[in-house]
Amino acid sequence: MAVLVDENTRVLVQGIAGVEGRFHAERMIEYGTKVAAGVDPAVKEKDFRGVPLFRTVKEAAEAAGPFDASVVFVPAPYAADAVFEAVACGIGLVIIITEGIPVNDMIRIYDYTRAKGVRVIGPNCPGIISPERCKIGIMPGHIHKRGSVGVISRSGTLTYEVVYSLVSAGLGQSTCVGVGGDPVIGTDFVDLLEMFRDDPETEGVVLIGEIGGNDEARAAAWIEKNFDKPVVAFIAGRTAPPERRMGHAGAIIGSAEDTAQAKIERLRKAGVHVADVPTEIGPIMARLLG
Repeated sequence: MAVLVDENTRVLVQGIAGVEGRFHAERMIEYGTKVAAGVDPAVKEKDFRGVPLFRTVKEAAEAAGPFDASVVFVPAPYAADAVFEAVACGIGLVIIITEGIPVNDMIRIYDYTRAKGVRVIGPNCPGIISPERCKIGIMPGHIHKRGSVGVISRSGTLTYEVVYSLVSAGLGQSTCVGVGGDPVIGTDFVDLLEMFRDDPETEGVVLIGEIGGNDEARAAAWIEKNFDKPVVAFIAGRTAPPERRMGHAGAIIGSAEDTAQAKIERLRKAGVHVADVPTEIGPIMARLLG
């Protein structure tokens, strides 16, 4: 099994006429993802690499639906409308790659999709991959290997480094999810930990966190009470100064609880094995899984 996506997931690409949308749609198709249609008001062709193209989600749904998931490459000012359009056509999983979405827009997205029972990944994230089955977003598929370790990350590039460490240690991944580093995201650590707890294929989980916010503290509290699989974590930003944004819009130390050290201590108290550097994660997880 895998969480959220597998080899049967039918994907809609929103924003496929843009440079990023076109490039990554092609990579998804090459990986074997079932890209069922592409949407963009600017499309001029009828298809791309055998995938039918449409100007609206409604047109795509009527001609090529239903879709299990949508991936959004739409520019930030129009991303909220793209999400609402996907939800209106019955798509239950929306992965938002777009960065720079205004916080007020993301609050609207969060409230609307939660009310509709729609799962959102992102925004400002690398997407999701169940290795050798389905890749949605911008993760480089060739570095992943199918296996039993779930990965949840606020950082795209750190995800790739950690995946390399896992594979080097002989460990594959059940599913890797980049939740994004913005202040407001759709799906958080706890949501995904619950999924991985219930997934029989997943034997252990890696958490990649960073300064800012309380997601890691909430995850630690949840793990302490509800999770009995091994968890290995890495927290980025140990040397970050207070009240200064570091990369992601949500990565800013606003209080003592937002620091890397505070999060590390809380995770360790919950029984999580915290690595000092990302390259340690693979060997630590290999030892824990025996």
